[in-house]
Amino acid sequence: MKTRIIFAMLLICAMSTTVHAQIKIGGKKINVDKAVQAGTDAAKAITLSDADVIRLCGEYMEWMDAHNPLTSPDSEYGKRLAKMVGHITEVEGGFKVNFGVYEVIDVNAFACGDGSIRICAGLMDVMTDDEVMAVIGHEIGHLVNTDVKDAWKSAYLRSAAKNAAGAVSSTAAKLTDSQYGELAEAFAGAQFSQKQENQADDYAFKFCIENDIDPYAMAKALNKLVELYNSGGEKSSRIQQMFSSHPDSEKRAKRMTEKADKYTGK
Repeated sequence: MKTRIIFAMLLICAMSTTVHAQIKIGGKKINVDKAVQAGTDAAKAITLSDADVIRLCGEYMEWMDAHNPLTSPDSEYGKRLAKMVGHITEVEGGFKVNFGVYEVIDVNAFACGDGSIRICAGLMDVMTDDEVMAVIGHEIGHLVNTDVKDAWKSAYLRSAAKNAAGAVSSTAAKLTDSQYGELAEAFAGAQFSQKQENQADDYAFKFCIENDIDPYAMAKALNKLVELYNSGGEKSSRIQQMFSSHPDSEKRAKRMTEKADKYTGK
């Protein structure tokens, strides 16, 4: 039975920046407001290199995969994803990528700064292979355009993890559960600009063309999310947060449809 992912995160649509006073992870309450307040001045003095981001993101994804139901490669979801992306190990800019499916009900997908891309089973349940691939292309676009790296840096500096002794040292111990939880909350609050979203959509379109995928796939994916949201019921409730914080999905879908029309000569 699918559960909910421990944080609601969808990078195809920017999320709300609201930070709750407390979040609960593993039965523990974490006072996020206090954690973020502590060391605010110190954050200004911290600089994270690209190597730091990749290392910390890799550790963060180990924690995420351990705390969410990651499907096995021989599961229905795992086999379906492998069929779609098994040939993709590196993308533009030499970015090495890895994929996985969280068996949760969220209609979500996200990328992290180490090249990890995770798809939620709820999204795979409602989308065709081409539409899922378009979403994956969008996430890759955020990676290639450094949106994810910049968002992760910002999340790190907004969280109490920045105060961990030697946190950016290659010999430092891994962060604690509480610090990873604070990072999850901060990362979930990352918000991309409309320009960044449009650029990621454009990358998804190019990605679809290069991989012989329906050029209308990104437009269809966005339209499907809009339809699900407007339909009401359980599936609608799974994407309410996404649409409440990013109401321009219909405009993006229209823009991508026009782009595909131009490409196909319609």
